Amino acid sequence: MHKMIIRVLLVEDSPSDAKLLRQIFTHAYQHELQMVHVERLSEAIDLSLAENNSQVNDAENANSQQDKFDVVLLDLGLPDAVGLETLKEYRAAVADIPVVVLTGLDDEELAMQALAEGAQDYLVKDQITIQRLIRAIRYAIEREEILNKLRESEEISRQALAKEQQLNELKSNFVAMVSHEFRNPMTTIRTAIDILQNQNNLDEVRKDVYFERVQDALNHMLQLLDEVLFLSKSEAAKLEYKPAPLNLISFCDEITEVLQMKATGQQNIIFNYEGDCNLAYMDEELLYCILTNLISNAVKYSPPQRNIWFNVICKDNVAIFKVKDEGIGIPEKDQVNLFQTFYRASNARRVQGTGLGLAMVKKCVDLHGGEISLESQQDLGTTVIVKLPLNYRGESN
Repeated sequence: MHKMIIRVLLVEDSPSDAKLLRQIFTHAYQHELQMVHVERLSEAIDLSLAENNSQVNDAENANSQQDKFDVVLLDLGLPDAVGLETLKEYRAAVADIPVVVLTGLDDEELAMQALAEGAQDYLVKDQITIQRLIRAIRYAIEREEILNKLRESEEISRQALAKEQQLNELKSNFVAMVSHEFRNPMTTIRTAIDILQNQNNLDEVRKDVYFERVQDALNHMLQLLDEVLFLSKSEAAKLEYKPAPLNLISFCDEITEVLQMKATGQQNIIFNYEGDCNLAYMDEELLYCILTNLISNAVKYSPPQRNIWFNVICKDNVAIFKVKDEGIGIPEKDQVNLFQTFYRASNARRVQGTGLGLAMVKKCVDLHGGEISLESQQDLGTTVIVKLPLNYRGESN
């Protein structure tokens, strides 16, 4: 044991036994030991939990390691608990402090059961010697340290395995999504090129139609690649928050104009703002990803010639972005999973999409130190609300 001071919690209702153990400790450890004595199991549990909480709350204090008990000497016959139930109840409440059982019975079967229930050692009171007690405490603390390291190693391995499984699932979903989403535009491009090459009687109007189809298909594929690259950067933790001064109103106004021109169903995007939104400190790339995805989704899932409301409210150093549509809405059962990668609502399968958009939005919002919420009713429309700090400097600052 490397600690200068060993803290022991003695749970013993016999004054004479407690006095004897104190005397043994005094001779064994001299000034290296601090002992706290209680007579009831409930007191031991309360005190152990209080000490652990104190250690957590004072984690930055250099002396916080002295707050936690190193070992508990637990009598199996107490006023409020008897036998192995004493050990079981203590271990159920306090799992991270090693326990050495004290008993007046020299019972090998009881000793084995106590060890099976989590005790590190078993001492018969009238057989306790200085050497035996020192050895029991030292081994108990060392075994608990080894167990803690094994638990940490197991948790690290479990997390690594879960991450690997997640990546494998992501790769499988990616392959399935790419093969599906690329097939349609590739077919469109191949068909249009065949027609343009082999049919010499096409007039200029028909040629423009097929060239436009090729252009649309290429744009769709490029957008898909951009989404995949964005997702890859975020999964590899290479996506960074890089804020800079930004005129929020001009930025949102430009996005509205661009998306309005792309609204093939002639949906009407209505942009309004409230408050002083001119001066903000945000990441333009991440914010562009958030707003274009939300507004594009509103357009995509809305009938032709319907309104899309895009509102920005700046107050209390927070920018609130609201995108509301009158589209197909989202079934309640799907709403909890919408921000997962590749997940799509059950009523959106006939609409072209990858299931990446909202997952990307969520990652961008998180990097911005913001929050996102959604309100939707099937066949009545959806409202997505994003709240971002106007001057967020990032976690490292």
